[in-house]
Amino acid sequence: MNMLQRVITTKHTQWSVSALFVFFACFATWAQEAPKVTKEVDTTSIKIGEQIMYKVSVETDSTAQVIFPEGQTFVPLEMVEAYKTDTIKSNKKFTWVKKYALSKFDSGTYYIPKQLILVNEKPYLLDSLLVSVAGVEVDTTKQKMYDIKPLVEVEGRNSFDFTLLLWALIPIAIIAFIVYWFLIRKKPLTEEEKIALLPPFERAIQELDGLENSKYLLESNYKGYYSELTTIVKRYLEEEVHIDALESTTDELFAKIEMLQEKGGVRLEQETINNFKRVLQTADLVKFARSTPDDNQVSNDKKVIQHVVVETNESLPEPTEEELAQTEAYQELLLKKKKQKNILIVVAAGMLTILLTIGGFIWYYGPTYVYDTVTGHESKLMLEGEWTVSDYGIPPVRIETPEVLKRTKLVLPEEVEQVIASGKMFTMGNGVRDNFYVAVSTVNLKPEVANPNSGVTIPEFMKQIYLDDLEAAGAENLLTKEEEFISKDGVEGNKMYGSFSWKEKEEDEEPIDATYQLISFKGDTYQQNILIVYNEFKNDEYIDKVVDRIETSIEVNTLANENTKQE
Repeated sequence: MNMLQRVITTKHTQWSVSALFVFFACFATWAQEAPKVTKEVDTTSIKIGEQIMYKVSVETDSTAQVIFPEGQTFVPLEMVEAYKTDTIKSNKKFTWVKKYALSKFDSGTYYIPKQLILVNEKPYLLDSLLVSVAGVEVDTTKQKMYDIKPLVEVEGRNSFDFTLLLWALIPIAIIAFIVYWFLIRKKPLTEEEKIALLPPFERAIQELDGLENSKYLLESNYKGYYSELTTIVKRYLEEEVHIDALESTTDELFAKIEMLQEKGGVRLEQETINNFKRVLQTADLVKFARSTPDDNQVSNDKKVIQHVVVETNESLPEPTEEELAQTEAYQELLLKKKKQKNILIVVAAGMLTILLTIGGFIWYYGPTYVYDTVTGHESKLMLEGEWTVSDYGIPPVRIETPEVLKRTKLVLPEEVEQVIASGKMFTMGNGVRDNFYVAVSTVNLKPEVANPNSGVTIPEFMKQIYLDDLEAAGAENLLTKEEEFISKDGVEGNKMYGSFSWKEKEEDEEPIDATYQLISFKGDTYQQNILIVYNEFKNDEYIDKVVDRIETSIEVNTLANENTKQE
């Protein structure tokens, strides 16, 4: 072999060795960094309603991007909860662990379908797993059978506007105060009231004594003084002698006194009668002729009147039992009249307070609101009642409604059942013909078409199913519009809405106008729908607020969205 050949051979050998070294180095590196994907379950046999913990582990380096299954990919089992992804570091390796809680409510044997894991966009498929769901056995020979218990009505708490309650308590407090002040309270008597309750003789004497320090003499008001003086004596004669004195002139009064003297009803000295007549004539001159008496005459006239009162009281015979009874009955009558007067004051004040309160409510809230509050408007009670926030279906739809939605059977056409694995529906109301109806439904694809890469999605004619249901219920003149809808948690969806009319009876001339709204959210393996149908009534300004409150509360933060946020 010549020198050239040895050189070529040597070069060839060196290149071969280098190539083999690079190949084995790359192979070793690839073998070292290849991810390890495994699954694990805590059990393969459960009872109805129990849970299986399905764990997926991916061992790789820190630079790998791992995407775990999302949504309902475990059908026919239901994913109850997807836990947050855990990361475990060991040397230069990272282990990604994802746990799922699975359950089933029907007994039988089921396969957990193959699960797709993406590591750096490279698919890894986990084998399917057979699990057994056992029913709960009941020994009816030992266990007594009981009739179904009747429904028990439970009074729910109603939310209330405490500001409105406060304003309502104000008139009640005012009326209570009026009742207490005029009917219940034992108020102290004034001097005038104390004097008025005295017997006629004692009252007349006190009133005559009070004239000495009255304002009439201080102000030289003789007209007022003599008017009060004659009034005291005439009122006394009316009460004790029972003659019409206050409305009689001086001559008429003395004519009556003389007739009473003749009958023996009263015995007055002639001098007393003459002095009494003179005082009354002086009073007439002061009141009508503006005569001005001197101070001595004023004092003497008061003494004359006081003597008339005393002598009249002494001349009166002792009252009989019948007269005493009449006097007592008269006092009771006066007391009864006083109570009736107080009651009338209370009633009038109470009615005025109520009217003013109602007027204030009407001014502040408007007449329609007050009327609807008093009459119990259905939509208003619904809007202001106690609402419930709950999750419905899997993936869940969180929504706030006036009542808790009840689980109902979801009926789907045969062509839809070919791709639908399961479906749940929850409703409020008695159907689309009810005054107000809400339905929340969730449908999931079958396992063989659940893979996102299969290209199968929920059919668009799901919307048509709801429209067909409306028409089957008697909807006519059905109008449809569509627009984008964004949920409370920012998930994009579709809103189909419109109006229709229907007749409660075929012979009805006037149809009932109604409105519907169908809000849908679509995922790769599921579709969530919220249907709201309600009848439109005149002067119903609350129903739109009810619908708006429901719409703004919708959250469809699905498990898929949660996983994306966590990772």
